Amino acid sequence: MPAPILVVEDDPQLNQQVCALLENKGFEVTCVHDGEQGLTHALAYDYELIILDIRLPLLEGYDVLSQLRKCKQTPVLILSACGAEQDRIKGLSMGADDYLPKPFNIEELILRVEAILRRSQHFEQSTTHFFIEKNGLSLNKHHFEATFNNASIEMTAIQFKLLWHLVENAGQALSKPYLSQQVLERQFSRYDRSLDMHLSRLRKKLIAAGMGAESITTLHGRGYTFNA
Repeated sequence: MPAPILVVEDDPQLNQQVCALLENKGFEVTCVHDGEQGLTHALAYDYELIILDIRLPLLEGYDVLSQLRKCKQTPVLILSACGAEQDRIKGLSMGADDYLPKPFNIEELILRVEAILRRSQHFEQSTTHFFIEKNGLSLNKHHFEATFNNASIEMTAIQFKLLWHLVENAGQALSKPYLSQQVLERQFSRYDRSLDMHLSRLRKKLIAAGMGAESITTLHGRGYTFNA
């Protein structure tokens, strides 16, 4: 079945262009033009990806994302009108999976969409085992489920994949270029703070679940490590 995608974009021309392009690529696309419609659809249906503009009428994109993350971990690609760093950081810190500043190259949009879908749909095929348990932390790659002492930890697909790689290689330093390639599926750039924001968000969730603040350690100049 084609992957269902929700596009929430108030610019009629851009909305039509993005939706037509995705449909031509074989995706099943739903197009809405304001934040309230976007949130209603996002909560009512199981999309595999939501493309979300930030500047929306009725309800802005940040509010849509905030409400969505209270009950769903659907992957979200943010479209940022000005591309300002603070906008991208805010979106990622609230649980977005990726961002793309406007104006953007249409081909890059398709590549970002395909990369996110690969991460969320086919991550479980990348290795031969599907479960990890370490010191009360349990990871289930079949369902992107994480628990600590049997209590569920809600996280996005990217956060889960990041945690999986760290736990799978517990005690080893994983560099930012390696994690960027494995988790975000793109080359690392020192100007791109996406990985840092996903890691920061993940660390906060682990601490909130009762894990020690040192469970994920930043190694200056070397990357990150999970302490078993």
